[in-house]
Amino acid sequence: MRKINVFDTTLRDGEQSAGVNLNFEEKLEIAQQLERLGVDIIEAGFPASSQGDFRAVKAIADTVKGSSVTGLSRSLEKEIDISWEALKGGAEPRIHVFLATSPIHMTHKLRMTPDEVVETAVASVKYAAKRFPIIQWSAEDACRSDLDFLVRIIEQVIDAGASVINIPDTVGYITPKEITHIFTYLRENVPNIHKAQLSAHCHDDLGLAVANSLAAIEAGADQVECTVNGIGERAGNASLEEIAVALKIRGDAYKAETGLTLNEIKRTSSLVSKLTGMIVPNNKAVVGNNAFAHESGIHQDGVLKEKTTYEIITPELVGVSSNRMVLGKHSGRHAFKEKIKELGYTATDEQLNKVFKAFKELADKKKEITEDDIFALMTDEKIGAAVKYYEVHTLQVNYGTTNIPTATITMRTPNDEVVEEAATGSGSVEAIYNTLERIIDSPVKLLDYRIQSITGGRDALAEVFVKVLYDGTESTGRGTAHDVLEASAKAYINAVNRIVNRKMREEETETEVHI
Repeated sequence: MRKINVFDTTLRDGEQSAGVNLNFEEKLEIAQQLERLGVDIIEAGFPASSQGDFRAVKAIADTVKGSSVTGLSRSLEKEIDISWEALKGGAEPRIHVFLATSPIHMTHKLRMTPDEVVETAVASVKYAAKRFPIIQWSAEDACRSDLDFLVRIIEQVIDAGASVINIPDTVGYITPKEITHIFTYLRENVPNIHKAQLSAHCHDDLGLAVANSLAAIEAGADQVECTVNGIGERAGNASLEEIAVALKIRGDAYKAETGLTLNEIKRTSSLVSKLTGMIVPNNKAVVGNNAFAHESGIHQDGVLKEKTTYEIITPELVGVSSNRMVLGKHSGRHAFKEKIKELGYTATDEQLNKVFKAFKELADKKKEITEDDIFALMTDEKIGAAVKYYEVHTLQVNYGTTNIPTATITMRTPNDEVVEEAATGSGSVEAIYNTLERIIDSPVKLLDYRIQSITGGRDALAEVFVKVLYDGTESTGRGTAHDVLEASAKAYINAVNRIVNRKMREEETETEVHI
């Protein structure tokens, strides 16, 4: 079996999904889970784009040692310098430099001649080679580029020091047959191609990202770039989990495999979905809730007799649990701590104490506590605790079909005052949000509101996702609780807190020395 390197760009290209804005703590949590998944390369961000991105990329590079961490850079010396400062503490520092090569990009975006593009690309790779041991060079919009021009520029950037050459289908335009031709042509016509690995980066605008990535692997790609749940710009990127499982299940056809720990796939998918607010469709391949569900009587009969009649992927392969009760109201602290470790979490004693308390409170209300419940509680504590400026202490809602819904809330403000306020609304949630807005004493516009259950059943935990506009900034927020209204309040305050946190970070970095 040929080994295919998995280049995960969830934290860079994936975060460019509309409405997604991960904070520092969330990026670090996802990076550590990607490391547990066994991803070869983590593209942690674009260090030169902002102080926030620089800080996150640096922290990930300094923390993650089981995966190579990289950052994106344009072909500019200043950006390459910034990337080095962010990535130099990594176990295997590498840089991802790109430049467009298609006629439409060179003419209308870069306003450069082909000769100037070649010169710029070669110069940037040579400059990066002074510091970085591994350089990946990408030909942006390669799949709409002239093949002979690609041959020319790739040969020269390899001579300049690039050891990975990425061929992106930037706009999701290519077909499997065409991408096969491109990779075959490059392998046959670039004289020094043996000195570099070929990589594929496919977008899903026509729904062909996974098919194109697999076709590229068949045509000789050594690396595939993808995101968890296929998130990304516009229609998204190639889905990591679909590619990995396709190579596993159809190893006979592809003769290639990844080094991923496949039973971490479901947990990784759930974490990314929760932190980005991008819900995984039920019919999503590999990780959707219906991926292993059988509704048809004929299918059910076949599966009961022999699973392989209708099930080519076992749930256990990707880490899907049976949702049986894992802990109960009589479970002790030690058993709870062991379950947290089993789920792959590392937590401080303070975090464990807080989550254990929340677990006990939930166990008094909910008959069965599942791994999904514990996952939700732990994620909320590890991520949400980092941005608590406003905090709801008490919440009471009066509602009746003939009454005006009224919410009364007691909340701690950033200056440690405890404020009580009440307001009405056309519904319970609106009453809560009107009350919170009064306490915050500044306009907050609700842009999106979504609710789902963590598990099934009447006693399921509720998870609310919101998007708000506050103080001129858009932000998303999440809240989890046994009660829908409490979860709604938590999500709203989480969104506001994230904006406050971001602005405080910006104020702190204003006095920092810029690279």
